[in-house]
Amino acid sequence: MRNALSLSLWRLIARLTVAVAATLLAYPSLSQAQLKVIMSGGFSGAYRQALPEFERTTGITVTTGSGASQGTGQQTIAAQLQRGVPTDVVILSREGLADLIAAGWIVAGTDVDLARVPLGVAVRVGAPKPDVSTVEAFKQTLLNAKSVVVPGSTSGIYLTTKLFPQLGVTDRITVKVTERGSQAASMVAAGDADIVVQPVSELLNMPGIELAGRIPNELQLVQVFAAAIVKGSKESDAAKRLIQYLASERAFAAIERNGMDLVSKRATN
Repeated sequence: MRNALSLSLWRLIARLTVAVAATLLAYPSLSQAQLKVIMSGGFSGAYRQALPEFERTTGITVTTGSGASQGTGQQTIAAQLQRGVPTDVVILSREGLADLIAAGWIVAGTDVDLARVPLGVAVRVGAPKPDVSTVEAFKQTLLNAKSVVVPGSTSGIYLTTKLFPQLGVTDRITVKVTERGSQAASMVAAGDADIVVQPVSELLNMPGIELAGRIPNELQLVQVFAAAIVKGSKESDAAKRLIQYLASERAFAAIERNGMDLVSKRATN
């Protein structure tokens, strides 16, 4: 009798083991997920500081590429998606995300705002910091500069098509446009331009330059950086978990350290 019970128990355990193994094969653990992210420079500082804890606590591996939120270059996020670069999550300006949504690249309802960031001005380390605290002071700083560099993405589009014309300086200053914000900042660090105007988060912690200040509120473009899941992602659950993490309190400190402001509405874990 005892032997018969033991045999039945072992058969039950064997069946359960097979069932569990089959379930794990059919639904791989999130801890085995490998996410692919493409992001623009504005949120990159906060992201790279927050990501290690996410990977450590979830076991999810994240591979990160970069691209401009908007523009015409081959390294914009839209251009990379069009080329078929494998991507689960995009993080970029709201303006750029709106373009991706309109083009049908984004899973409806997955977009979440992460942070806000204003525009600032930076100069080469050691150079006198110009006054940018008022509209007139900022305008004079532009006019005094031998050259001004801006990125070709969202902030640069705003500056060259709206703000500079509004200030009446378009034909009175030399403007250099780069594809990426990091390239714009590097030009100032190398002495190839006098000032750079772009999101503050792209100016802090950048070697060779110093932040002079935010441009006046009356002239500001406060960009919202957001994340969303790309259609066709095979890791949608892990992607959702990453976005929720970046929008949670655990990422607040990294966001604030990088000159960004918290958004009022947060996703919950």
